[in-house]
Amino acid sequence: LTRRCDECGFNASGPETDDFPALIEELAERIRLALDRPGSHTRPTPHTWSAVEYGQHVADVCEVMRLRLESILDADGAVAEFDSWDADEAAAEKEYWRASGEVTSILLRERAEAAADSFAEPTGDQWTWPGRRGDGAEFTAETLGRYLLHELAHHAHDVSA
Repeated sequence: LTRRCDECGFNASGPETDDFPALIEELAERIRLALDRPGSHTRPTPHTWSAVEYGQHVADVCEVMRLRLESILDADGAVAEFDSWDADEAAAEKEYWRASGEVTSILLRERAEAAADSFAEPTGDQWTWPGRRGDGAEFTAETLGRYLLHELAHHAHDVSA
């Protein structure tokens, strides 16, 4: 979150918090465009997700981060506690590879819009309010947003490469 990602080139420390909502929607749209391409269900290598699988993952990430932000805001400055989330477990449980590109596109749009709306809510000191994941990792509303932006940018890069 503090430096440019060597893989995708995104610098999560760059955007202002006011820019988070538009960036969430813009980066999600880049992933949605990949879902329309022929072969979006095909994995480029056996151990690399297809665009549809990345779309499903990013839709879930948007939902998880939205819910975590809401927990932080609901805690009104106290430390919000949220469970750990295992992306690989979610992929297996929800069988991302079976999803339709069209359904994934709709799901991603809806969840990205909801996340963007949620990240438009914090003001002032609310950006510094804390949250803690089940594994002990600590976030603020702001770092949670930066984490989400990097996830979106990284996977937009994955599906465009």
